[in-house]
Amino acid sequence: MDKLLTQFMAVAEAGNISSAATALLTTQPTVSFNMRKLEENLGMKLFVRKQHGVELTEYGETLYQNGQLIRRLYDNTLAALARQQSRTEEGLRIGSGYSWWTLFIRDLVDTYSKAHPEAHIHVTLGNQLRCMDQLLSGDISLFVGHEIAGLSHSTGARFVPLTKVGQGYFVRDGHPLLERPRSVAEIEAYPAVTSAPPEMRHQRFFEAWSRTASFDPGKYVFASNSLAACLDYVERSDAVINHTALMADEIIRRGLRSVTVNEPTRQDTIGIYLLEERSSDDKVAKLVEAIQQAAAAVLPPLA
Repeated sequence: MDKLLTQFMAVAEAGNISSAATALLTTQPTVSFNMRKLEENLGMKLFVRKQHGVELTEYGETLYQNGQLIRRLYDNTLAALARQQSRTEEGLRIGSGYSWWTLFIRDLVDTYSKAHPEAHIHVTLGNQLRCMDQLLSGDISLFVGHEIAGLSHSTGARFVPLTKVGQGYFVRDGHPLLERPRSVAEIEAYPAVTSAPPEMRHQRFFEAWSRTASFDPGKYVFASNSLAACLDYVERSDAVINHTALMADEIIRRGLRSVTVNEPTRQDTIGIYLLEERSSDDKVAKLVEAIQQAAAAVLPPLA
């Protein structure tokens, strides 16, 4: 990628020329000179210089948003060339939430492995924000997960819906909530556990208006990227874990109980995320089709 654009991206992300120079292993005067050169070349101001750093102008914001796309395309191109060089054209690199792995992705991967015995297979398991991180870095081709509310258009991600699912609430055996049907408000009065903890580094994926609601660490008494760890915590406490109702049998098999809810629960859309620029790739298109077929066999139809 162009040196001036690389340095501009570093300054925009650091908010400080000195910090950017340190990250780039160069000097502050070099970066300052190059940023002035870039502004002269473009004929517009990209930064507002302040006492403790810099802020992007409207032009700088536009260049930064498009620079993210250019950087991703460049990095993904290099990754694609490396994979081609190492003869991994038939490899599979996908992501999935824990539920979708259990319900149908596991079987899809098994079928693919038998059809391509020499292929290298990489599966990222985790919540949708971790998978999005992997998608944007080029580590995976696509992933299956919940639709992300407030996702920024600048990510360049495309969402292909598969179905809508209701939510279930699960607690330890003998929990007070099991005595009778409960409202969502009654359930949410208890401490909450999540297997999709918010991570501050993922704020960049969101439109500014949605960041506060999406990154409230005070909502949960326990959070872990491991579903097994979350279930262990719930089994030993009065906490409640909210998870897709489709996983009820599996969660009950692991020792928890399902709370009976006397009102409709939130409906979430589940689907496939991929990069818009790769949606026309023949291999990716075939993989999307295979996932749609596998999902249709076990998930309720999309209303």
